[in-house]
Amino acid sequence: MSTHDLSSDPIDSKPVDSGLKELPFPPVTKQHILNCSYHCWHPRYRAITPKARLIPLPPAFLDYLRSDGIILPPEETDNATWSDNDSGIFSGADNNEDDEEEATDPSINWRDTHEAIERTIEELGGKVAPKLNWSAPKDATFMNATNNMECRTPNDIYLLLKSSDFVTHDLAHAFDDTFDQNSEEDQEIPYHLVLRKWITLNPSVEFRCFVRDRRLVGLCQRDLNHFDFLFNMQDKLRDAIQEFFDVRLRDTFPDPNFTFDVYVPPPHNKVWLVDVNPWAMRTDPLLFSWMELLTMEVPAMEQGKGEVEEATVRLRIARPGETADANARQEEGLEEEDTDDDEVEEIWQPEFRLVRRDDPEAYGFTTPQYSAHKMPKDVVDASRDGGGGLREFAMQWEEAQRLAEQQRAEDSEDD
Repeated sequence: MSTHDLSSDPIDSKPVDSGLKELPFPPVTKQHILNCSYHCWHPRYRAITPKARLIPLPPAFLDYLRSDGIILPPEETDNATWSDNDSGIFSGADNNEDDEEEATDPSINWRDTHEAIERTIEELGGKVAPKLNWSAPKDATFMNATNNMECRTPNDIYLLLKSSDFVTHDLAHAFDDTFDQNSEEDQEIPYHLVLRKWITLNPSVEFRCFVRDRRLVGLCQRDLNHFDFLFNMQDKLRDAIQEFFDVRLRDTFPDPNFTFDVYVPPPHNKVWLVDVNPWAMRTDPLLFSWMELLTMEVPAMEQGKGEVEEATVRLRIARPGETADANARQEEGLEEEDTDDDEVEEIWQPEFRLVRRDDPEAYGFTTPQYSAHKMPKDVVDASRDGGGGLREFAMQWEEAQRLAEQQRAEDSEDD
């Protein structure tokens, strides 16, 4: 459930109705948010998702995640006594352990959870990727030694979770902007830690898909870099994802509007469900805009689509004196007319957007993925001019601050 925004519109974006003053979202309910929680949808789609284990989180562990500061439990490999016999500079005798207070172990109140995490990591091969009900701590990978989501110990997981703004959003703002946010009925959130077996995903074949009224209306890359080979496979990928949606998700997910992420690894004929996201502003539309997705013209769903269609049989009674050959020729003419009608009929397909070579987003290989970590454009432009540009920018900023302070002082005197 990502909360970051894109700073530029994709080149494929279409004009939308400027008469709308706000995005025409249907009411987002607490139940819809819960339906998109991993613990809710995973049991239903477990066979089509990467291997994962869910660990229920007690209130004590949630309090630990919400608390300020980062205090990690001591690990079994930690050794308080150390020495360097070769140099003779350090020795265990130099440590005055009797005078030092024992390090606080925050896991003492949720020891069962800590041990369950240890067992799960071992069960999944020693490497996992963590997330909470909706969000993964992708914005905190800079805290990890591997600079990605790979975790080998419980402390690796705790460090990512406590450093992530996305996880904080799950804990404190899960029901923000919902239609029934202020209802008296307080809906309890059963928080879970999701540990997925660590595999190296190819980001070029991860896609985000958008469903409106149980129809797949659009799909696009999740990784905003240009991959030339995708354009030759566009039809194959769209057909595979469309079939996956029709068979697996369309009639089984509780809500008619939602988004989902998929992974289509080589040979690109099997689709894996990675995540489900709410149909709400908090979900990043990536190469689309929400206005496009909400106002896009989509053919109405055919009645009874997905059910066995009834066969239509034409019975024709020959007129007196009419030969069998004439009857056959007339039937052939009817079949030709039907064929012509089928050729005229246009088959609607969801829009599939890829990052083109000349798209500004295609040149973001070295830029931070999340806007929260990006510098203001003025600072970036000043840095390109060297030290002189930065000095000039600093002087202009200082002058602007001085004028603002002067204006505030004058306003207070007038009052």
